[in-house]
Amino acid sequence: MRLTDAEALSFDCYGTLIDWEAGIAAVLVPWARAHRLTLSAEELLERYAVAEARQEELTPRALYPDILDAAMRRLGATLGIDVSAEEGERLAGSVAAWPAFADSPRALARLATRYKLVILSNVDRTSFAASNARLGVRFDAIITAQDVGSYKPSPRNFDVLVDTVRALGVADGRLLHVAQSLFHDHVPARTLGLPTVWIDRRGERAGWGATPPPGIAVEPDFTFPSMAAFAAACFATDNLLDTSSD
Repeated sequence: MRLTDAEALSFDCYGTLIDWEAGIAAVLVPWARAHRLTLSAEELLERYAVAEARQEELTPRALYPDILDAAMRRLGATLGIDVSAEEGERLAGSVAAWPAFADSPRALARLATRYKLVILSNVDRTSFAASNARLGVRFDAIITAQDVGSYKPSPRNFDVLVDTVRALGVADGRLLHVAQSLFHDHVPARTLGLPTVWIDRRGERAGWGATPPPGIAVEPDFTFPSMAAFAAACFATDNLLDTSSD
C-alpha cells in the first residue's frame, strides 16, 4: 500500500495541527511564576499531561473546557497550590487562542485535493470551531469527544471514526490516521488495525511534553517531522507503507 492508495485521512487536531503545547504553556508558565514555582515549561507540560489524561478518564462526558479547568486544579493540588476560579477559567477558555502550526493550513489544503479529511479530536464542538477557523479548511467529517461521550485513547472514539468514514463511502482499509500523540492516537488506532502516520512534532526534544508516554511499544506505519513533509510525501510516487521519512 502507498500513501496515495488511501481515500481518507483522519487527524488528531491538538499537537498535530494546532500547537497545544504552546497554548497550554502560555497559561501555565505565567501561573507557575506567579506562585514562585521553579518548574520549567517542559516540566509543567509533562505534569499537566498526567492530570488531563486522568481527568478525561474520570469524567468522559465532561466538555473539554471543564476538563481543562479540572486538570489545572488537579495539577495545582499535586504542587500544593489552590487554583483559583479565575486561574482555572484562564486555561479553560484558552483553546481559541492556541496557534496553528505554520505548515498546517497549507498542508491540509493540499491534502484536501486528493483525500477526504476527517477530524477525531479530544475537544468539544465550540473549541474545535475556533481552531478550524485557524486551519482554514473544510473537513468532510468532524468527530469530537463531545459527540462520542469519551476521550481518546478510548477505543470507542476509533469505532465511531471507522463507522463515520464508512458512511462517507470510503472502503475498508483506505483510511490513514494521522496524529502526534502515541498515547492518545497510535496505541488505540494500531490496536484496532488502522494504519497510522506519526507527525513527530517534538523531534529530538527530550520527554513527552503535553502527552503522556504511550505505556506500550507502538510502531506507526509512517513517521514525518511535520505536516508539510507528510503532504509532500503524499504527492510523491515512491511512498511505500513500510517506510518512514525523516
